[in-house]
Amino acid sequence: MKARELEKCINEFGTEIYRFCMKLCADKANADDLYQQTFLKALESSMELDWEQNPKALFFSFAYNLWKSDQRKNARRSALVPCVSFDDADEVLLRSGENIEENIFRQELIRETKKIIAGLPEKIRTPLTLYYLFEQPVDEIAREIKKPPGTIKSRLFKGRSLIKKRLEESGYGKQEP
Repeated sequence: MKARELEKCINEFGTEIYRFCMKLCADKANADDLYQQTFLKALESSMELDWEQNPKALFFSFAYNLWKSDQRKNARRSALVPCVSFDDADEVLLRSGENIEENIFRQELIRETKKIIAGLPEKIRTPLTLYYLFEQPVDEIAREIKKPPGTIKSRLFKGRSLIKKRLEESGYGKQEP
């Protein structure tokens, strides 16, 4: 890929690729590295970019495959030497004129949902992220992760069901009389 093409791609959809990297990594430093590796891999590849075939999907594939490879590498390493990661506390910004109780409830619900999604198997979490966060159609997701569209639909359904079930187990969604 040529540098000019890559520059155009970064300008066109670099922000979306970065958000995808952030969702995959859940860590700014690792997301920055993945983002840079994604575009470096594209630059190093000898393939020609076809603007008629949705080039954004190609970059999502690069990012996903690099992340998946890194996950495997980290799994092998942690089998030898376990490591511990620390999560940063989320800061809550109140919007003016908003009910504080509703805001706290919404923040708790978001935090709980993120925790549930992070605990889902990768094969379910990835289609959910691509479909709901990046609004990619099922066919594109199927092409990126090399699975049939029916499998993607099934994983989306299963992911929604698991999230709903776990939220209900945590006390969300139940109507009080």
